[in-house]
Amino acid sequence: MSRCLIAVCAFLLLSSACLAQQQPAPAAAPASAPAAAPQPQGPKRRVAVMSFEYGTVMSSVQAIFGTNQDVGRGISDLLVMKLVNDGKYSVIERAALEKVLGEQNFSNSNRADSSTAAKIGKVLGVDMIIIGSITQFGRDDKKTTVGGGGFGLGKFGLGGVQSRNAKAVVAVTARMIDTSTAEILAVAEGNGESARGGTSLVGAGGGGGAGGGGAFDMSSSNFGATILGEAVHKAVDSLGQQLDNKAAAMPTHKIEISGLVADVAGNSLVLNVGSKSGVKVGDVLQISRVVRTVKDPATGKVIKSITNKIGDGKVTEVDENSATVIFTGSGAAKVGDAVSNQ
Repeated sequence: MSRCLIAVCAFLLLSSACLAQQQPAPAAAPASAPAAAPQPQGPKRRVAVMSFEYGTVMSSVQAIFGTNQDVGRGISDLLVMKLVNDGKYSVIERAALEKVLGEQNFSNSNRADSSTAAKIGKVLGVDMIIIGSITQFGRDDKKTTVGGGGFGLGKFGLGGVQSRNAKAVVAVTARMIDTSTAEILAVAEGNGESARGGTSLVGAGGGGGAGGGGAFDMSSSNFGATILGEAVHKAVDSLGQQLDNKAAAMPTHKIEISGLVADVAGNSLVLNVGSKSGVKVGDVLQISRVVRTVKDPATGKVIKSITNKIGDGKVTEVDENSATVIFTGSGAAKVGDAVSNQ
């Protein structure tokens, strides 16, 4: 009996050992993937966007709205919003652009010229300036007469544009100009279409602002809900995406700034260099004092200036030929001190 009991116990122990050997080892926890290192980003290229030229489609614009509307500015404003939201460029405000255009008295006819656009951009202190044209704006249904009188975007009551199957088509082109060389760095073309049965070209119902001329807000939800608005947004989105894709390939310019302190009022300094020399609001410039000059013994001309840095100046205001900076440093700035970028 005892032998049987011993045998049974031995059998049970052996079975337990075998089962333990057959149990799969717990799976090792997967090693966590290392976090991707953030990709380094260079400084954003500063750009300005001019109002788009729309002379070739003006008759279509007048037929659709019953009066002239500045669709060129509307397209430009939408492109600015697109570029700002995408974050690939640093885009200057329209107010700054309008101020320069007013002060410099650039004629409307010359603004689409590459060399003129480059001059405007240089005054603005931007790396590049975008100019463009609207090449198609309206419908492709040539059988339907487009007409109408004064418009009210609130009701979209544009007589003469009704069609059972209305289709809107918009096409825009753009050139990105290097402000230092007037070279065309990139070109892009955006196209947008939208069609809807039983509606008008700019009819979608709903409320909104009314107008009888000038500019209107293309970014409004009312306009965006129309088939023309949908086509406009598609064209601008396509154009903006192409420009975004080219951002990394755009050159950056190292502008050497060299000037003098022209006026001192406490820690506020006025410099004799401005946007024409590449100075921009937000720049930090080095203020130095010349302690010794080296002259060419043959000609007597100064060939080198030895300077000591006395502080920095952060640019708060800038115009074409001067800039205002707030000075911080160990010493006191004086008229005639040298100014340079760091």
